[in-house]
Amino acid sequence: MTQTHLSDVRFSSFDLDPRILQGLADAGFDYCTPIQAEALPIALAGHDVAGQAQTGTGKTAAFVVATLHRLLTKPPSPQRKPNEPRALFVAPTRELAVQIHRDTQQLAAHCGVRLGLVYGGTGYLQQRDEVAAGVDILIGTPGRLIDYFKQRVFDLRVAEVVVIDEADRMFDLGFIQDIRYLLRRLPPPSERLGMLFSATLSYRVTELAYEHMNDPRPVAIEPDRVTADRVVQRCYMVGNDEKVPLIIGLLRAMVDARVIIFANTKRATEGIWGFLEGNGIRAAILSGDVPQKKRLSLLKAFQHGELPVLVATDVAARGLHIPGVTHVINYDLPDDAEDYVHRIGRTARAGAKGDAISFVCETYAFCLPDIERFIGAKIPVEPVTTAMLARVDPRSRVRVPRHGEGHEEEGPPRRGRGGRGEGPRPEGRRGPNERRPRPVVESSPSAAPPLAATDPGTPTESTSGETAAPRQRRRRRGPSRAATEGAVGASPEATAPAAVES
Repeated sequence: MTQTHLSDVRFSSFDLDPRILQGLADAGFDYCTPIQAEALPIALAGHDVAGQAQTGTGKTAAFVVATLHRLLTKPPSPQRKPNEPRALFVAPTRELAVQIHRDTQQLAAHCGVRLGLVYGGTGYLQQRDEVAAGVDILIGTPGRLIDYFKQRVFDLRVAEVVVIDEADRMFDLGFIQDIRYLLRRLPPPSERLGMLFSATLSYRVTELAYEHMNDPRPVAIEPDRVTADRVVQRCYMVGNDEKVPLIIGLLRAMVDARVIIFANTKRATEGIWGFLEGNGIRAAILSGDVPQKKRLSLLKAFQHGELPVLVATDVAARGLHIPGVTHVINYDLPDDAEDYVHRIGRTARAGAKGDAISFVCETYAFCLPDIERFIGAKIPVEPVTTAMLARVDPRSRVRVPRHGEGHEEEGPPRRGRGGRGEGPRPEGRRGPNERRPRPVVESSPSAAPPLAATDPGTPTESTSGETAAPRQRRRRRGPSRAATEGAVGASPEATAPAAVES
């Protein structure tokens, strides 16, 4: 949790419980950020808040402090059961939920409240048991929350506070029906404190607020100019076949850099990662379907500087605070100009400086005018020289392991056709729709081609010189995988394995 731009309002100026002030002091918080200074007086007075603020402006501390104040000053209902949380925080992504939980732990360290954290991808039974045992503040993502709610693991009938964070992302990720489902299971808006935060208070977000909140007071904090001196922006006009050589050349020229590379699709991130790993640059992929346990370990390694490069989709563009990011590279320009702001906002955090580099390629060049119009400035264009382009062999790409080849996602038992939980499949057996796994790493230029397996339908020579049955005619297939990988420096969009962004 960071405090960058501060106001002249102190937390001690509010009538807060000493235990909350102690948690703020432990976190090093003395003065409020603008969103905290505007939202806290409203929430502490018991009014709902609809706040507009960018990631990294301190809104998490604002709603956590307001929630703790409510829980500590108002005694719980005598009829409350252990599995009935008093507050509910909903976040669109697993990473943001984990971050909110970590920040809440710090601020509530002296308050004696029990926290619960639930999110998909891992720890299904462990999370379920923790929530069933009883929590005061429940933090989670919509899918896992609804899953446990329908199993009656917890109930929302006595919840006193509800917080919807990154509401605009709820719409983008298709969670809005899930949010409405949860809000309808809460007490009436007049009987609870509601807080909603979003990067933009668009019409659909405002409609959601007034539909499920009690006359919310709007609080809008204008975002910082993205062209501030702390972020140095530049772009390169490149052909699609120059993107891989250029990004490898740029990374090799950087010293002690911590870089996030953004692409628009999971398929593109896999291609970029494969070329980086195949050319000696350590990197990791962060996209929607990476197993949660692995996501958390990769983020930890990246935050600690053990991993220099993170290749990500926009799932990492919002809600994450990763200190020390020196460079953000837009391998693909985003279709939405607002996503550009969130992407480059991953660098120049906490007053540091950072670089934002964008590739303006044949596929996404049409996005540049919209981005420049949105930020109100021209992005400087720098020339691409031959010296900047690395020599890349197309056969140097490493293929991403698939499920069953390197990792298995944790979670609840999968259901079969009859609805019964299935245990692990015996080794060596494949399901009816599974394909035989391929090797993980493609052959290098110096490696000999693998020997082809003998096809049962192919005639072979016997020791006596006789020929086996005549060869059967086989349907001609399309170009081979090697042929589709293009010339030197081919773009990952053309070479990465097909996948759909989750």
